[in-house]
Formats: sequence, structure tokens, C-alpha cells
Amino acid sequence: MMRETPAADASEVFAGHRELLFSIVYNMLGTVGDTEDVLQETWLAWAARDVAGIDNPRAYLVRVAVNQALGHQNALRRRKETYLGPWLPEPLITGPDAAEPAVRAESVSIALLVILETLTPLERAVFVLHEVFAYQHTEIAAMLDRSPTAIRQLAHRAREHVQARRPRARVDRRTHREVTERFVEAAFGGDLPALMEMLAPDVVLWPDGGGKSAVGGPRPIRGRDKVARVVVANARGGVDIRHRQVNGDPSVVIFAEDAPLAVMVLDLDAGGEQVRDIYVVSNPDKLGSVSGHTADRGSETPETS
Repeated sequence: MMRETPAADASEVFAGHRELLFSIVYNMLGTVGDTEDVLQETWLAWAARDVAGIDNPRAYLVRVAVNQALGHQNALRRRKETYLGPWLPEPLITGPDAAEPAVRAESVSIALLVILETLTPLERAVFVLHEVFAYQHTEIAAMLDRSPTAIRQLAHRAREHVQARRPRARVDRRTHREVTERFVEAAFGGDLPALMEMLAPDVVLWPDGGGKSAVGGPRPIRGRDKVARVVVANARGGVDIRHRQVNGDPSVVIFAEDAPLAVMVLDLDAGGEQVRDIYVVSNPDKLGSVSGHTADRGSETPETS
């Protein structure tokens, strides 16, 4: 990495790296609140140091943030164990509508974040740092106080685990958006046959309401017929359907009376022809990052009734 010259103002140096830190920690934890807590702890550690004595502020800050994030894993795991229904990562608006585009650009997809939940905390940290942010194994080893050999082993296990569950095939954004738009049209239009044609036979609907939303359910729903009927039954009228980019993917944010009701993200098969997973986040505690986007109505579809 490039050697940096520390600035005299600690807050200015921290602010210059905050977007990077946010993105790394969010991809490790999947929640905005915990990420902000980690950044606050990182700032306190940074502010207590003599900035002039740190040769590489970025390396120091990333190391502190990553280890603070690892320290949050136990508490986060306990919350997930008592969570009502499926637990999904907190969605982030990305692209032109994002509050912090440079941060959001490095946010991996909801589908990949779900898979990262199945890794150990160390495997996830190594995967995020190496695969998403291109840190070398030797750099990660220094951050985590592990040998480069141990980091390479962690990276290998994590990569194999992820690839086994999600091959490296990326559907182009235009196709993804077109499928999403057709899906919404069929769902809110009550067109069950059209919806079923779009769904893979083993499609899974993951409803995350956290026990605080009527849209959320206690468990995933599996199979084309069941999923299609549940989607049509829950497609309510009197809402605004706004197409947004969420965690890098074309997605849908559903608003009711200018308040976010749910975020829906479709995960397509490698050919972009069928929907294999539907992620619906309706827990109001997880919609804070989209609540500030009610004013921009330029991308929404007409109100559905």
C-alpha cells in the first residue's frame, strides 16, 4: 500500500478514510447501526493516539476497525439467535440515490451478504478484505495478528464455501432491472401465471420482518407455487413502487404514505432468466438507510391500486 503522510488534524484524517472504513465494516457485519458503533470506537482509538507518530493512517485505521468489528460478532450473533424469522442484512441504497456513493459502491449484494453469514467471523473478515477490497494476505495477516499461511488457508476455505453456494456469474444490470420490473408488474397486477413463469422451481422467499411487520413471516417459503401465491396475496394496493439500486443490484423500495414499507431484492439464476431467491426486508429497524429517499420520486412507478 502507498505510504501516507499524516495530517495534523486527526478528525480530517479520519474523515478522509471514513467511507472505506464504513464499507469494510458493513460488509463484515451487515448492519448500519453496528457499523456506526464500530466507527465510533475506531475514532476514539484514533483520537487517543499521536497522529504524527503513525506512518500509515489508513493501515492503522483499517486494522482497528476490523478488529473492533470482530469484537462485535458475539453480541450480534446472540441477537440473531433470538431474532423472529429469517435474518437478512440491512439494505443500503447505492448508486445515484445513495447518500454516500463512494461507500455504497463497495457494498456487496444482499445475496452474497446472506452467504457470508454462513462463514466464521475470521473467514468473513478475510474474504471481505481480500476479495472485495484486494488486500494482500500479508497485509491481512498483520491486521489480524495471524501468519500469512493461516490467512491463506482462511481465504481458501471462505472462497470455496462462497463459490459452492454462489458461482461467479453476474447478471448484467439491464437484464436484472427488466426482470425486476416484470416481476413487480405481475405481482401487483395479480398475474399469477406470469409470475410463476419467472420463478425457478426451487425459488425461496426470505421475509425479514423481525416480528414487527405484517409482511414478514416466521420462516422462508420454498417452491414456485407457494412463493407465487404468497407474493400475489401480499402485493397490497395504495403504495408507491420505486425502483432503486440496493447493494449494487436493481431493486424495489415500497413506500406507504412516504414511509418505507419494504425493500425487495431479486436474485436471478446465472442466465438471468429465472428468479431463484426473493429477499424482502420489512423490519422498520432495518429501513433507516432508505427512509431519507422519499423526496426523490423520479424513478417510481405509478401508484398501484
